[in-house]
Amino acid sequence: MAAKLKQRAKGDFKGRHFEAVLIVQAVSWYLRYPLSYRDIEELFLERGLEVDHSTLNCWVLAYAPLIEKRLRQFRKPHCGSVRIDETYIKVRGQWRYLYRAVGKHGEAVDFLLTANRDLDAAKRFFRKMLNDQPLLAPDRIGTDGASTYPSAIVAAKSDGLLPHTPIHYVTKHLQQGIESDHFRVKRAMPRIGGFRSFHTARRTICGFEARLWLRKGFGFAGAWTVREQNQLLGICFGLPQVNKA
Repeated sequence: MAAKLKQRAKGDFKGRHFEAVLIVQAVSWYLRYPLSYRDIEELFLERGLEVDHSTLNCWVLAYAPLIEKRLRQFRKPHCGSVRIDETYIKVRGQWRYLYRAVGKHGEAVDFLLTANRDLDAAKRFFRKMLNDQPLLAPDRIGTDGASTYPSAIVAAKSDGLLPHTPIHYVTKHLQQGIESDHFRVKRAMPRIGGFRSFHTARRTICGFEARLWLRKGFGFAGAWTVREQNQLLGICFGLPQVNKA
């Protein structure tokens, strides 16, 4: 798999004026910690490197979706029980909705940023979640009391996305796990004013979600430290030595 990822990574950094290791490090910092672009600009300046905050923004928008795409294949099938919920994200001063799903034990399943919170959005989220392989179709789905979910589940079954009708349960107690998971993915997001555009939010959230997958681990044996996380991130971009020191 490492060789396959290295082959895909060819040309990822073509035309960039900074080394690939530096770019991956900057994007990783932004996605992992609650830092602004100007904070990272100062961190690099302390190390004798001048990187403008607007350049850092371009790097995140370019590589956050790539990180999500390449880490996606490391995820493991969930246990069959999925919790689904939506949380609020401010985009250009308006509230938008981030649909998220995690497994019973916190495994990453999928996510979708939408402009509205309605039946059409719920259906699109189910299509995205259930079309993705190799994750298994759930046999138990937990949600809050939103009226859109039962209809979305029926639509997914009629579209052939579910091999059988899952048990749908509504319970606030079992939803606490995904609600706390919302905080983990939102803690590094802009706190003042939110995102400036839907396009920016969508691409950046891909990176926040992927970095959370990386922090949770993918079932690998042994210690799963920040070093191991960064090494896997480097492998995804053909950079096996990133953050080795």
